[in-house]
Amino acid sequence: MREFAGKVAVITGAGSGFGREFARTGAALGMKLVLADIQADALEAVAEELRGGGAEVLALRTDVSKAKDMEALADGAFEKFGSVHLLFNNAGVGVGGFAWENSVADWEWVLGVNVWSVIHGIRLFVPRMIAQDEQCHVVNTASVAGLLSAQMMAAYNVSKHAVVTLSETLFQDLRVAGAKIGVTVLCPAFVPTGISTSERNRPAEFPAAEPTASQRAAAAATEKAVSSGKVTAAEVAGKVFDCIRENRFYCLTHPKILGSVAMRLEDILEGRNPRDPFSLKPAVAPKV
Repeated sequence: MREFAGKVAVITGAGSGFGREFARTGAALGMKLVLADIQADALEAVAEELRGGGAEVLALRTDVSKAKDMEALADGAFEKFGSVHLLFNNAGVGVGGFAWENSVADWEWVLGVNVWSVIHGIRLFVPRMIAQDEQCHVVNTASVAGLLSAQMMAAYNVSKHAVVTLSETLFQDLRVAGAKIGVTVLCPAFVPTGISTSERNRPAEFPAAEPTASQRAAAAATEKAVSSGKVTAAEVAGKVFDCIRENRFYCLTHPKILGSVAMRLEDILEGRNPRDPFSLKPAVAPKV
C-alpha cells in the first residue's frame, strides 16, 4: 500500500501516544480517519484538532476489549466511509510486578485490551477488507516485550507475545488466501507515551488492588524508562508508515534492543536457561 490520499484508516487507542501520531500522520497524507479510544475527552481533542486541519474524522468512544463496542466501530466505519484500507490495532495497557502477584482483574484487563482488541479487529475488519479487493494493510501494535521475556512484566509480556504470533499467523493466512492485505507488527521499546499511566482508564469492573513492592518497583522502572525514551511517538509513526509503503512485516524502532532479542533466540537454539534480558542495559531493570 503506497497511496494514502482519500483512503480510510481506522485507529484504536487514538487519544494519545502512537494512536494520536498515526492519526496526525494519516491526516497529513490526506486520509479519512475513524478514531477510537476509551477516554472520550482525549479522543474528542484529537478529532477536533484534525478536523480543524481539514480532515474527515469519525470519532467513536470504544472499549476495545468488548466485542459489541468493536462491532459498533466496524459498522460505523463502513457506514460512514464505505471501505477501510488501513487498520491500526493499537490500543494497549500495562501492569507489572511478579507473575504470581497479578490479580485476575489485572490479567483480564491487560489481555482484554492488548489481545482481544486485536482479535476483534481482525475478525471484524479483515473479511470486509478482503472483499474490497484493494490494496490494504493491517498494523498491530506489539512491543519488544513480544520478543523478550523480561522480569516483572508477565501480563504485559504474555499479551504482546500473543500479538506477535497472531500477526505472524495473520500474515501467513493472508498469503495463503492470496489477499491484497499487508501486515506489519510494531515492536517498539521505551517511548514517551501514556502507557505508564494506563491505569487512568482502567474500568471499574477490573479494580486494582493495593500494589505490592514488586508492582511499585515495576511501575517506577517503567515510568523512568518511558519518560527517558529518546525516540518519540511521532518518529515511530513515521517508521510505521515507511513499513506500510515497503510492505515490511517487522517494524523494529530501537535497534539497540535487538542484542537482547538475539540473546534470547541464542538461548533457545542452544538449549540454555534464559539470561537476564536487561543484562545489556541494567540501568532500566526493575529493582525490588
